[in-house]
Amino acid sequence: MRDLVLLAFVAAVIAMGFKRPFLWVLLYIYVDIVSPQLIGWGVIRSLSLSLVTFIAAFAGYVLLDSKEGSRFTLRQALIVALLAWCGYTTLGAVFQDSAWEKWSWVWKSMFFGAFLPLTLRTRLRLESAVLIFALSIAAIAINGGIKTAFGGGGYGTLTLLVDENSGIYEGSIISTAAIATIPLILFLAKRGTIFAPGRAVWIFALATIFACLLIPVGTGARTGLVCIGVLGVLMLRQVRHRFMFAGLAGGALVASIPFLPAEYTERMSTITGFRSDESASTRLEVWKWTYHYALANPAGGGFDAYRENSFTYEMPQIEGDGNNRRITYQEVTDEARAYHSSYFEMLGEQGWIGLGLWLALHGLGLWQMERIRRRERPGQADRDEWMFDLATTLQHAQVIFLVGAAFVGIAYQSFIFLLIAMQCALWSQWKQDRHGFAPSPVAEKLAASRQPVAG
Repeated sequence: MRDLVLLAFVAAVIAMGFKRPFLWVLLYIYVDIVSPQLIGWGVIRSLSLSLVTFIAAFAGYVLLDSKEGSRFTLRQALIVALLAWCGYTTLGAVFQDSAWEKWSWVWKSMFFGAFLPLTLRTRLRLESAVLIFALSIAAIAINGGIKTAFGGGGYGTLTLLVDENSGIYEGSIISTAAIATIPLILFLAKRGTIFAPGRAVWIFALATIFACLLIPVGTGARTGLVCIGVLGVLMLRQVRHRFMFAGLAGGALVASIPFLPAEYTERMSTITGFRSDESASTRLEVWKWTYHYALANPAGGGFDAYRENSFTYEMPQIEGDGNNRRITYQEVTDEARAYHSSYFEMLGEQGWIGLGLWLALHGLGLWQMERIRRRERPGQADRDEWMFDLATTLQHAQVIFLVGAAFVGIAYQSFIFLLIAMQCALWSQWKQDRHGFAPSPVAEKLAASRQPVAG
């Protein structure tokens, strides 16, 4: 029955797409994030939904959709350059089999990230992409939040929509994605036009935000706790009464501690005591190895080059309590350990050139969103509140990702390239509005519909 419902939904959207090809773009975003083909049990698992919707989205734009208002930005060129460089390093990758396996999904993430802004040529389309993105992440978060609330969580044990510990369904990755999506949810509740702001919208938004906050608890991911802290700091930029917000947030945090699972609080306590935690100590050694590897191999080793690492280090062991504590050192040998950091993932696999392109891609995005914020900030003449709020939202989501990415290898994950694509589209639309480019007919109609009615 589940397969039939999922297939019926996908088939309905595909059918409607022949009249509105842009729907295929939205369908691919949903399929790429949620992976409905993995949720079912029967025939849907044998279908390549991701490939079918990918081809439909691209072909629909090329063959059926209007190109008016589409523009290719500098950041899209950086994505293409990074994609080409990844292809080059894959040809000479140290571990060919695993490298080509990773390439099979990485190229789609990057290609679609460069392609998507071309289709988001109006505000309505951009908001639709933000909405589908947020709802897709919400579908996973709500499922995990409910299970966490009823005691079904735990590090490595929380089962989400898909019973897999890879891709966006891996604990640290979904924790980062869920917290990064919260600013988007707030934007849609405040400025959304597809679902106009109202009591029902705000109730659903707040419930979804609560579910997103529960994901780090359910997965036991320390990265998620760090991302929540970053979100709290960023929120201070938006709220009017900052001291009140900080006090309420701190009070809510203290009040929630007694309700948190003991396993979660014990795991979070290891953040400050990283030197005695094997997982954290291993990460530091992997990062050291990656840095020296990049010095010897400036072009990187291709995807999954971490499989080549091997190192031995001493980890402190604390025995006893209080004044009777005794510290001994245990020798630990590890090999083929993953990077556990997007920055070192890029450095080890794509070398200094790949890391430079990746950092430029993100750095330019932060600068562009800040430039929009400054031009459209309160007090400016003819300011555009919608663009100001969306630029702030996408910038905050990116900052949360960049902090979370320091502790988990998600440099190529599709959800961040979707966020980058939305930033590119917003930047293109803002440049068009502020520098006199002719707007598309759809944009003109939307602008006219927002004019107050006389009388």
